[in-house]
Amino acid sequence: MTAERGLAGALPWAVAAIALLALVALVAGQRIARDRPGAASAVAAEDGSAQSGTGGDASRAPVAAPDISNLTPEQRAERLFNVIMTRFEERDTARVQFLAPMALQAYQQLPRLTIDDRYHLGRIGAVTGIAQLTAAQADTILRIRPTHLLGLVLAAQGARMRGDDSAARAFDKRLLAVQAAELRKQLPEYAQHANDIARAIDGAKSRP
Repeated sequence: MTAERGLAGALPWAVAAIALLALVALVAGQRIARDRPGAASAVAAEDGSAQSGTGGDASRAPVAAPDISNLTPEQRAERLFNVIMTRFEERDTARVQFLAPMALQAYQQLPRLTIDDRYHLGRIGAVTGIAQLTAAQADTILRIRPTHLLGLVLAAQGARMRGDDSAARAFDKRLLAVQAAELRKQLPEYAQHANDIARAIDGAKSRP
């Protein structure tokens, strides 16, 4: 995670907070609340099953995992994000919905959000269908750094989620225009999300 801390203004953060609460309300209402485990134990079980390579069978037994109670808030938020992305790739929608509110709460507990943190929040919005969350995080990233690739990737995703193809194509063009110069900067978050960036660039090139 990059050490740089985002300096978002009050208005963008208010928009993002509203979007976060909307996602929490939506996803929490879809959970199976009966006998729900605590957040730390649920994360540990999910993380262990993800590392085991088990598929998306909701009835599988949890796999033992290391205790994460001693992780820093930043480490816990990132661990949750990684598990959610793994479950999303496995098309395990139920577990994505179950873990998303925990991840949002973890990120809300961070004293400051890096650009990488904001990208993670935007991706959680994307995989759970909350365009407002994705767009809010993209907007804040681009206010901090107007040419940041992750901000442009999120902005295009958010525009497509709300059906604004014209805006999405405009963000695609901006992405292609700056991608070479930005990649030469070798930012840590670019390396961490290299596959996401490559997919977005390929997609932007393939669209008319």
